[in-house]
Amino acid sequence: MSDSTRPIRALIRGLDALKVLNLRDGATVSEVSTEIRLPRTTTYRVLETLCEAGYVFRDPADDRYRLTLLVRGLSDGFDDEAWVSQIARPVLHELGREVVWPVAIATLSGTTMMLRETTDHRSPLAIERYAAGSRVPLLTSAAGRAYLAWCPTPERETLVDILSRSARDEDRLARNPGELARILAEVRAQGYASAVRARRVSDEVSLAAPVTVDDRLLACLTVRFSAGAVPMKAALDRLLPRLFAAAERIGGEFAAQQRAGSRGRPR
Repeated sequence: MSDSTRPIRALIRGLDALKVLNLRDGATVSEVSTEIRLPRTTTYRVLETLCEAGYVFRDPADDRYRLTLLVRGLSDGFDDEAWVSQIARPVLHELGREVVWPVAIATLSGTTMMLRETTDHRSPLAIERYAAGSRVPLLTSAAGRAYLAWCPTPERETLVDILSRSARDEDRLARNPGELARILAEVRAQGYASAVRARRVSDEVSLAAPVTVDDRLLACLTVRFSAGAVPMKAALDRLLPRLFAAAERIGGEFAAQQRAGSRGRPR
């Protein structure tokens, strides 16, 4: 076996540790060490690395390591891609033709929001073109703030806790829980999130709405526009209702597809 095809042992050890934690309600370093047959010091480093990545946390109540909600993201795969292409994409492109400004749909990916589909390449008004797969911060983007405002409380608390230990400038709001709580309460009250990105000629404003399915948050839908070309009041009057309608349509079609799928399964 050549060096280029040799398995990365550290990665295998990390996956083994995740398997152990998945089968237990938390585990100590010694318990994981015994299960995966590694020295205690090596196991400790593996678990602390998983903590740093956000997939595991060390519970101060009993000193046991437990999985975070971010592990759920590891199961996102083919089915996730299918709903984006089959349901979200047609609605997104229809919305893009209506408003002309670029629109995008984003889902949580680790501690960022990933753009799953955009109309940037089709919009003549896109100031900066983002491709599918681009990531935006949770705390300073409209999509991220919308996600944090409507995701379940335990998930939000886990994400904010991870971000509070980040040294990145865009994550510093996580270390100001009072201000963050105020912002998210305002987002929930008005039904949408907004964010402004400073530009040399004209600031770029983003508005984001949640896409929900039976009270479960699925994704966030965003429209971006130039503050110099569209006053905020005009955007709220003209763009926001279309954004809400598209988000509701995606959620409704997703729910209908799920119901149809469950009826078609053998019992």
